[in-house]
Amino acid sequence: MNRDEALQLVKPHLTDHRYEHTIGVTDTAIELAKMYGADVKKTEIAAIFHDYAKFRPKDEMRQIVKEHGLSNDLLDYSTELLHAPVGAILVKREIGINDEDILNAIHYHTSGRPNMTIIEKCVFLADYIEPGRKFPGVEEVRELSREDLDKAIVQSLKNTVNFLMKKNQPVYPATLDTYNNLVKA
Repeated sequence: MNRDEALQLVKPHLTDHRYEHTIGVTDTAIELAKMYGADVKKTEIAAIFHDYAKFRPKDEMRQIVKEHGLSNDLLDYSTELLHAPVGAILVKREIGINDEDILNAIHYHTSGRPNMTIIEKCVFLADYIEPGRKFPGVEEVRELSREDLDKAIVQSLKNTVNFLMKKNQPVYPATLDTYNNLVKA
């Protein structure tokens, strides 16, 4: 599947704003993949489909979590987390993508996970730093992304955890596990 075909498949599932975000994530992920030696084609496809399930009804996503034996603790945190693992399932089922590298990059693009692959890291970070993102700390992470992929991810995780803590929101354990894994490396 080429870029245009993939974008044509994902576009009906996204708002115009989210489609523009997807283009930004895809282009950024490709840059990172080239810089850090990831498979560019797989990274591109994962980035295009990373938000495939973003606008699915919350009840549908909760049901898919239960039906597919995903970690039930997902249901105890922000529903924003659900679209990533559910998206991987739906991309496999509805689009027919079976490549585990691509599906894992979609699955873990919000929370991360310990020992992420380079493809997973590229999509995770691209989602955070794509050009349309404007929030405190994003420029620092963009600069770090040109020097060290892991350091950029660590800083993005610090920013995310601090943001959630300031709002008295719980932090998903996999996010903390990802941070711990990278700072121990």
